[in-house]
Amino acid sequence: VYVLIPTFRQMQINPYFPGNGPSTYSNTLSLGVSVCVSLSQTFTAWCNSHLRKAGTQIENIEEDFRNGLKLMLLLEVISGERLPKPDKGKMRFHKIANVNKALDFICSKGVKLVSIGAEEIVDGNVKMTLGMIWTIILRFAIQDISVEETSAKEGLLLWCQRKTAPYRNVNVQNFHISWKDGLALCALIHRHRPDLIDYSKLRKDDPMGNLNTAFEVAEKYLDIPKMLDAEDIVNTPKPDEKAIMTYVSCFYHAFAGAEQAETAANRICKVLAVNQENEKLMEEYEKLASELLEWIRRTIPWLENRVAEQTMRAMQQKLEDFRDYRRVHKPPKVQEKCQLEINFNTLQTKLRLSNRPAFMPSEGKMVSDIANAWKGLEQVEKGYEEWLLTEIRRLERLDHLAEKFKQKSSLHESWTSGKVELLSMKDYESASLMEIRALMRKHEAFESDLAAHQDRVEQIAAIAQELNELDYHDAVTINARCQGICDQWDNLGTLTQKRRDSLERVEKLWETIDQLYLEFAKRAAPFNNWMDGAMEDLQDMFIVHSIEEIQSLITAHDQFKATLPEADKERVATMGIQNEIVKIAQTYGIKLSGVNPYTNLSPQDITDKWDAVKHLVPLRDQMLQEEVARQQSNERLRRQFAAQANIIGPWIQTKMEEISHVSVDIAGSLEEQMSNLKQYEQNIINYKCNIDKLEGDHQLSQESLIFDNKHTNYTMEHVRVGWEQLLTTIARTINEVENQILTRDAKGISQEQLNEFRASFNHFDRKRNGMMDPDDFRACLISMGYDLVSRTGEVEFARIMTLVDSNNTGVVTFQAFIDFMTRETAETDTADQVMASFKILASDKTYITVEELRRELPPEQADYCISRMTSYVGSGAPPGALDYISFSSALYGESDL
Repeated sequence: VYVLIPTFRQMQINPYFPGNGPSTYSNTLSLGVSVCVSLSQTFTAWCNSHLRKAGTQIENIEEDFRNGLKLMLLLEVISGERLPKPDKGKMRFHKIANVNKALDFICSKGVKLVSIGAEEIVDGNVKMTLGMIWTIILRFAIQDISVEETSAKEGLLLWCQRKTAPYRNVNVQNFHISWKDGLALCALIHRHRPDLIDYSKLRKDDPMGNLNTAFEVAEKYLDIPKMLDAEDIVNTPKPDEKAIMTYVSCFYHAFAGAEQAETAANRICKVLAVNQENEKLMEEYEKLASELLEWIRRTIPWLENRVAEQTMRAMQQKLEDFRDYRRVHKPPKVQEKCQLEINFNTLQTKLRLSNRPAFMPSEGKMVSDIANAWKGLEQVEKGYEEWLLTEIRRLERLDHLAEKFKQKSSLHESWTSGKVELLSMKDYESASLMEIRALMRKHEAFESDLAAHQDRVEQIAAIAQELNELDYHDAVTINARCQGICDQWDNLGTLTQKRRDSLERVEKLWETIDQLYLEFAKRAAPFNNWMDGAMEDLQDMFIVHSIEEIQSLITAHDQFKATLPEADKERVATMGIQNEIVKIAQTYGIKLSGVNPYTNLSPQDITDKWDAVKHLVPLRDQMLQEEVARQQSNERLRRQFAAQANIIGPWIQTKMEEISHVSVDIAGSLEEQMSNLKQYEQNIINYKCNIDKLEGDHQLSQESLIFDNKHTNYTMEHVRVGWEQLLTTIARTINEVENQILTRDAKGISQEQLNEFRASFNHFDRKRNGMMDPDDFRACLISMGYDLVSRTGEVEFARIMTLVDSNNTGVVTFQAFIDFMTRETAETDTADQVMASFKILASDKTYITVEELRRELPPEQADYCISRMTSYVGSGAPPGALDYISFSSALYGESDL
């Protein structure tokens, strides 16, 4: 059966969501015939499910409600209220009156009926009758459904979704296609009565079986009559929503009672659970409070024990036990106290929320009692900690002073070790003045060190006194050691003064000798440096490149030799000081060490170096004279090379200019120019011997390490490059003239035309270098009548430049200019002309045979064509025929040969 979806007309308020005010329902349905039949079946079954409570039922919904009696009875059953007494007559107005009483009752329930009148019901209008019954179902079976703040249709849909959510293959989203497979109905039944249906055996692909199972179980066990037809639901694309809602609402009302009982049981369980939890919290509080108070009672006496220990280790152990108490034992108790307060507050809150009386702990176990006990514990704990720290600081001070006394005493004893023996030595009796002065400085440093240690001795005595005042247990040992240090200190002071007097007496005896040593050192050092510099200069290597440079070195050497007499006088004076030292030592019997303390130079060193300087002077003279001779020889080689280079260089330049003039000269024929150039070439070849001789002179200069020549600007490299350019220029010029002759003979150009070309080229060759720039070449072409000004002229000029300057050098040579002009003025053969000639030989055929070629052409040209022509590929040709067309194109570069 195909179901047409009904639509409400003139609906003022959505019937599925009635508000607080009266709802307006439109009961005039636009229904198809099949829908009317389906709704009639569902609505009839729904009405009978209520009418049978009054001992009656209907058979035909559009007929049995016409007199209004069963309609009024249905309303009384479903509302539980009494309606006005019906009229007993059978006349039409009696029926209308009864139907109006039923409709008035519906309106009294907040439903405003539109387009529904008693006359339509009495006349048996099936659409109006079904609309009225649907209104009754909405008002009395669906409107009062409420689930989680939703009501009516939405509430019923939410209830179905909540109940069927845990079931597989069930997803209730509406009241039509979500119910087609029957699993949703079976899930509702199984959710409330799992004993009636084995849901695990149901299959989604058996909708008929699932629906019939649900209908049968609901009718048999739940007193819900069968209102739907399984076949209609399965075969309908979208089952009627009102029929499904009507049937599903019966399940809601059927299970409502069971849910109320379940709600009541849950409420009782919830109340009992709250009470049990509260009692458990009370017991836990009493237990935790007792244990915490007992722990505080045991801990306080331990913290009040203030018996001090004698040693630092014992007091530190007490402190460690206290820290262990703080780290290990107390934190869990802090947590227990916190948890106790939390439990007490939580318990009181739960009792207040559940309307129970407040919890009153046992005597002495109130939260305030525990807080007071804890406060007393912390006060005792604080006092114990302060006492521990005070005692530890006291013992620490004693141990620190004792350790400090030992440390300073050890340092002092270590410093004084060996000092008595040192001060008693007589090492100054055999020492020199420098050694005596060193001993004096050392003794002064010792006296400073001794004075600095005075503070340490006083500190040691002060520490010993403080230890005695604090009743240190080993004060006897401290006092004995302190007395020994003080006695030793007095002895060191006496010995120090005695040694100072001895050192000062001996020092004066050496001052005179020391002054002479110092004077010798002051004069010997600069004289020795002068001799070192002289020896270095006399042995210094030199590199010179001219006579002037070597002459400068000779002058400097002569100046040095002039200073030698004065140097000898300084040597004699310095040696005289040493002789005076020896004389004083012999007179007063002083033992000299033989070493001057102010210098490492000895008199023998001065004598040896002076002898070396006198030996090096003549050797230096000889080296300088030899270098003079070598530089004079180099100067001769320079002049010899310059004389030839100054002749050859200008000669090469002159020949280059002459050849350039010959190449651009328009006088005479090309043959005459060629003869002149050949004569120039022979003269250049004959001049080669001069170049070779210059190369020889250059080789001699290089062997003598001559790298510059102030007598000429020409180097051998310049001459070589010029010579090579000259040879290249003459050869290139001869080749150009030869090419001009070949061009003239091949193209049939007269000598006058060539002269005109040369004249034009020379005129526009502004730089006179035998080449034209692109701008000069453009001007030349324009003067000859070429149109190169317009846009097409630019393209034409670019094409011409690719012909005359194929290598993109940026210049146009005379030969390229001649080639271009000959192509422009002379007649030339073309590929088409050659093809036409071959066609004549082939008797107008598109191919030619080997025999025809050998018959018409000389043997050498015939063999050339046969070896390069490709085979003819067209039709109708004999074997061995050749393609002369492609051959002709290849000759002129139009294809590959």
